[in-house]
Amino acid sequence: MQTIRNLLMKRKQLLLGILLAGLSTAAYAEKINIAAAADLKFAMDEIVTRFKKGNPADEVEVIYGSSGKIFTQIQQAAPYDLYFSADISYPEKLEAAGLTAGPTKPYAFGRIVLWSPKAQLDATKLRLEDISRAEISRIAIANPKHAPYGKRAEEALRSKKLWHQVEKKLVYGENIAQTAQFVQTGNAQVGIIALSLALSAELSKQGGYWLIPESLHSPLKQGFVITKRAETNQAAKKFSDYISSAEARKIMVRYGFTLPDAVTAQ
Repeated sequence: MQTIRNLLMKRKQLLLGILLAGLSTAAYAEKINIAAAADLKFAMDEIVTRFKKGNPADEVEVIYGSSGKIFTQIQQAAPYDLYFSADISYPEKLEAAGLTAGPTKPYAFGRIVLWSPKAQLDATKLRLEDISRAEISRIAIANPKHAPYGKRAEEALRSKKLWHQVEKKLVYGENIAQTAQFVQTGNAQVGIIALSLALSAELSKQGGYWLIPESLHSPLKQGFVITKRAETNQAAKKFSDYISSAEARKIMVRYGFTLPDAVTAQ
């Protein structure tokens, strides 16, 4: 009888241990809501996949859009835990307003390119001056009012004194990903898009690109912050640290981003 009681007691203890372990795991599992500039779409998707392999209990959701619009949303208390901006000035403004859990961290410099599907134009043979030709009637750029890549596209066109020649041909995307879609779907013959998108498997199969000299526009210095709402979110802190890891940095470089320390070393 005593033996049966002991066995039952051990079984209860075992079940209790399993239950407590499950509760402990659930307690440490956290969700991260990331808002990221659309130029990060392919690189960030890979980074998140790698991060989740090492942190399977943490849930990560990413929303992509234009940096300026996300900035406004966070000012209006949008539920984002991390904000990756194609223009570092946006997270810096949030930091100055006390809306972040720490300092703004630079993570990359972006580049802009001329891109077109091979079926329409061979962008590898184009130069910026060529888009003013009469046979090119629709040119896609991101909206310069709130998209950093659109602003740099405008700067490059103005540097070459082409803005007024091509302004009536411009088709504006809400963000750089939508800008690329306009060209992919034939709503524009050529676009000024992010190098990171042109290097993706999807776009590189469809067409080629010409790298626009960075001397024609101000640097696309990019940065991120942990928002104030995620101050105690340990998963957000882990993801922030992971962005600086060798694994994440290799992915960024593969998509054409220049790392901040590489620029400093030049």
